[in-house]
Amino acid sequence: MIEFKKAVKKYGTTKVLDEIDLNIKPGEFVSVIGPSGAGKSTLVYALIGAEKLSSGVISVDGFRINRMNQKEMQYYRRRIGVVFQDYRLLPQKTVFENIAFALEVCGYREEDIRKLVLDALHTVGLNASFGKRFPHQISGGEKQRCAIARALVHGPGLIIADEPTGNLDPDTGLEIIKLLEKINQDGITVILTTHNKDLVNFLKKRVIKIDDGKIVSDKGEGRYE
Repeated sequence: MIEFKKAVKKYGTTKVLDEIDLNIKPGEFVSVIGPSGAGKSTLVYALIGAEKLSSGVISVDGFRINRMNQKEMQYYRRRIGVVFQDYRLLPQKTVFENIAFALEVCGYREEDIRKLVLDALHTVGLNASFGKRFPHQISGGEKQRCAIARALVHGPGLIIADEPTGNLDPDTGLEIIKLLEKINQDGITVILTTHNKDLVNFLKKRVIKIDDGKIVSDKGEGRYE
């Protein structure tokens, strides 16, 4: 269960998140929509602990995000996967090495890393030989699949995708959304932030609209009007 209680984030006197109250159940697929500057990305960064709330509480399966020490935060972040618009792949590492890196820093054994990386590549529709390529040798859609594989490799219960189709053409973006939907069908909670109306309407999932730091609508199987 993900829960925001009176979550406020201020920059100076400006409230970027304005007393957000929100519950997301395990296994849900939720699209968070709204115009640029509405607070979507701030909500995501607060959820992953990259932005500290000014007041209020965020809790995820008992973890109180804004009250954790560094060690607790590291453990929490291993339980979630994050996908960004700009992929954030390390250019000097191969696809395999990019995905494996998250496991290496956690001390996984080499044989376990290989199996988990290959499983993650298979899940996102890429074969083992693809892992030998470098980010500059693959397309934007392939980069995003690699980023999703990296987010999945340690078996998270939650995937947060922040504008994952923003750099992609419409057809490729739809493929990425279908992949996230498939991942959700395997029981993983997915939170998607986007401003793409067509993709939200394709999903027919719960839609939360944020504007000026506030939740202005929350609809099951909603549409982006």
